[in-house]
Amino acid sequence: MYEELEQANIDWLFGCNPWGTSMIYGLPSWGDTPEDPHSAFTHLKNYPIYGGLVDGPVYTSIYKGLIGIQLKDADEYADFQSSLAVYHDDYGDYSTNEPTMDGTASLIYLLAAMESEGRQQKMPSTFPTMYTRKYKDKLEGGWTAYPGDKIGDTIQGGIVRMMNTKKQLSFVFTGDEFGEGMESILTCLEKEKIKAGFFLTGRFYRNQSFSSAIRKANAAGHYMGAHSNEHLLYCDWNKRDSLLVDKKIFDRDLDENFKAMVALGIDTRFQQVYIPPYEWWNDSIASWTNWRGMDLCSFTPGTYTNADYTWPGMGKAYQSTDSIIARLKRKEQMPGGLNGNIILIHIGTDPRRKDKLYNKMGELIQFLKRRGYSFARIDELLR
Repeated sequence: MYEELEQANIDWLFGCNPWGTSMIYGLPSWGDTPEDPHSAFTHLKNYPIYGGLVDGPVYTSIYKGLIGIQLKDADEYADFQSSLAVYHDDYGDYSTNEPTMDGTASLIYLLAAMESEGRQQKMPSTFPTMYTRKYKDKLEGGWTAYPGDKIGDTIQGGIVRMMNTKKQLSFVFTGDEFGEGMESILTCLEKEKIKAGFFLTGRFYRNQSFSSAIRKANAAGHYMGAHSNEHLLYCDWNKRDSLLVDKKIFDRDLDENFKAMVALGIDTRFQQVYIPPYEWWNDSIASWTNWRGMDLCSFTPGTYTNADYTWPGMGKAYQSTDSIIARLKRKEQMPGGLNGNIILIHIGTDPRRKDKLYNKMGELIQFLKRRGYSFARIDELLR
């Protein structure tokens, strides 16, 4: 009699609500969930609080009467607020975004009951991407399922860090217009015996100046991936939920990227990982990527190596190579270090940047080796 109401309540908790977001930190791993809860653990030390149920929306009339609330960042849900109720994914809002012990305890009971019910049912041989990340097994020619609980951090459905107890990380390189550092990078990786991931646009793959290095990377066993054909901007910089492309454009552009790869002898039938252009996406782009059998991934926030594209003329946005490496080393000293991190470096940069990060790859790798890290190819890190 109450099954529909029960399911509606569950759906509401996991994102079927006016704000389109789950009210549970980190669940589901592929969805929009609280990222900036009113929690000192997360705010000060970036500690994840997976499974924590936040308070959730309150009446707008009550919210306006509360004392001491001040949002720390722009309200990403501003378009969905109403005169009836509000919700803010912001550390400054203790009324709607504070994890609760009593609510989380009740949630544990709910999830345990659902797991018990699920165990009584026959489990399918493979699972939807929303529950388990899928990979195509090249040897068997079918789908192989891998447990999704290894995902450490996601943003808008994109994987940015793996939950890894080992001191293991992955290097990925992206390229579109510039590629002057590829030969140097390949030489360094060969010397250090490291397999990395190269995510290149169709324009890059078609540039004959880079053909020799691309073939060398593929022959060396590095992961060769796509980065969109025309390096499209998928969603608005300021309103991330506002798409600038539709699925037809997304698919057509990605298909053209794959065609450019095939022309260089790269097998694209078993693509598992995709890094979006500008490393900027939203949950729709992540879902479209999943529907094509791939995981959307990007760099781990706080590694700062992705800032190697900047040059002095950009003012405060410019980050020197020395400052980037120093920041990465400071992150390595934090709890959890760089375990499961994805470190992104650009294959080439604007000529106005003279201090190229890729020229210090050897120094960086030696530091990481001294700290006890091993290196996995990106598709291996995700398994």
